[in-house]
Amino acid sequence: MNLNEIPTPALILDKNVLMRNCSYMAERMQNHKISLRPHLKTAKSIKVAEIATRGHFGGITVSTLAEARYFVNNGVRDITYAVGITPDKLDEVHRLQSVGARINIITDNIEMVSQIENKATNLNDIFNILIEVDTGGLRGGVTPNSDELLQLAHMITDADKLKFEGVLTHAGHSYQCRGVDQIKTVAEQERSGVVLASERIRSEGIRCTVVSAGSTPTAVFAENLEGITEMRPGAYVFFDLDQVGMGVCSLDDIAVSVLATVIGHKSESQKLLLDAGSLALSKDLSANKFIKNAGYGLVCNIENTTPIPGFYVEETYQEHGVVASSLGTLPYDSLPVGTKLRILPNHSCITSAAYSNYY
Repeated sequence: MNLNEIPTPALILDKNVLMRNCSYMAERMQNHKISLRPHLKTAKSIKVAEIATRGHFGGITVSTLAEARYFVNNGVRDITYAVGITPDKLDEVHRLQSVGARINIITDNIEMVSQIENKATNLNDIFNILIEVDTGGLRGGVTPNSDELLQLAHMITDADKLKFEGVLTHAGHSYQCRGVDQIKTVAEQERSGVVLASERIRSEGIRCTVVSAGSTPTAVFAENLEGITEMRPGAYVFFDLDQVGMGVCSLDDIAVSVLATVIGHKSESQKLLLDAGSLALSKDLSANKFIKNAGYGLVCNIENTTPIPGFYVEETYQEHGVVASSLGTLPYDSLPVGTKLRILPNHSCITSAAYSNYY
């Protein structure tokens, strides 16, 4: 493939790096005897799903029902929709299940259980439910020691049209960690918290089959996964600068980059203009917590994804990116208008979501 012939902005995927990343995570989970249910919100691609689930049971995780519909239409039959459910979304869950899919939904809300049961009765369907548990991320979920956890488990189990599957957590706070030791600590918080929740439920005489955890940082660095049945990392398929900054991966592990074209020289301010702005790169600045002058992405030559020393996207507009150099002047003679460059993303999930396809 000749990258110079691709219209920009475009998303470039290095298949060899993708396959290496997927093989690494699949083998790591196999070594721990844990099922891998990759979160495909990052890739949104059936071809990536086939690579990521290789050697495992084939189940995936999604964050929208549009993603679920796409994967069901492409043959995936075991999906966890890992966002708190509301009744208006259950018609779509029902449609997906009516064509042979098995959809797991999640909740942390006692009132919602009754509404899900009513909807299931009206639709004459059975909904599979996981209780969302908060193990420190402070987003969704009930705490492992809460009374609500046991109330939810009993209500779901006692409902005729609901099937209690287990518990699910996500250590979102792992993305705030600085260094491997902090990630390992969060990974153990994630594991011990969701396992405690499962043990409390089982002590009530309720079967708790699924104990689901996982973020990319904790999946990479967890030392103990005892009691966990499945992990749901997602960003690892592509990785990104944020993961590099946390020490989760190296620059060579980043599988996606944004191809852009130089469209202007701003010699008075020593800047370059690109045709890739906030829509092409996203406005995510997460890597800047760890990497000085990461900006909206590090700039590379077209040939590879090795950053040009000092080059970064300093500012973005909707369709424009402004490149600066922390080293001072820019070599305009070697970067004429029309030159194509590649940008490493801060957050591959958000950057990838802007595109309809990969090259």
